[in-house]
Amino acid sequence: MPERQFNNILGCDKNYNESKIVVFGAPFDGTTSYRPGARFASSAIRSESYSIETYSPYQDKDLEDIFVFDAGDLELPLGNTVKVLERIEEFVSAVLDDGKIPFMIGGEHLVSLGAVRAAVKKYRDLHIIHFDAHSDLRDEYLGEKLSHATVMRRCWDLVGDSRIFQFGIRSGSREEIYWGREHVHTSFFGFGQLDDIVNALRGKPVYFTVDLDVLDTSVFPGTGTPESGGVAFCELLDAVRKVSELDIVALDMNELAPPLDPTGSSTSLACKLLREILLYVYK
Repeated sequence: MPERQFNNILGCDKNYNESKIVVFGAPFDGTTSYRPGARFASSAIRSESYSIETYSPYQDKDLEDIFVFDAGDLELPLGNTVKVLERIEEFVSAVLDDGKIPFMIGGEHLVSLGAVRAAVKKYRDLHIIHFDAHSDLRDEYLGEKLSHATVMRRCWDLVGDSRIFQFGIRSGSREEIYWGREHVHTSFFGFGQLDDIVNALRGKPVYFTVDLDVLDTSVFPGTGTPESGGVAFCELLDAVRKVSELDIVALDMNELAPPLDPTGSSTSLACKLLREILLYVYK
């Protein structure tokens, strides 16, 4: 993978060959159903991360001491959803083949499908842990099979029953919620049973996806489909810590829409959470 010169995210300035984690942006929000803007998340995080310390007082660790490569943003054909997912899958496959952990910054949540496609090819026993306000289990949305509202259903197509574990869910159609009862594990409104799930998944390959609208709108208003009644930042941080004990082979963080929060606080929160996830996941 070629080296690139640009303003790196946080302390993610190591070279590719020596790095264990590869961060990259997937600037796509072509199926957003309410408020667009998530395509600007990775560039905003990159430009605003200078204000966040690389040191974490939560963990007594520093990004300067670990090896993370920032690969920049993928060049995506925004008008072609199929090709967007193919491009993401191709990139993630290359990172996985090099024995590294890909960490994608969306973008809307559909970008996760491209990464999961790559991960499940390498890890047939792949399990998915999903933090979100929305179940994303519709089979189609407005006639479209590929949508941020269907992403977990399309992931289920790949991994099957009892492989997807959702937390923080507080929104969905009756049909998709009822369907989910039969095919996935869902903890509504928070992180109930997370400890049990983590214990059950030890030793298994895990894809970890964090939709930032799992957070309450009072602390994270900058997202395309805000839902009241979400979790607090420290609750999310504690849940991330627990999940990081598992064998995470790939992960993503998505649905920050910087233009929707003119205060910049949502972008700042995303930068801080990115730091903490990197430090937790890095082994």
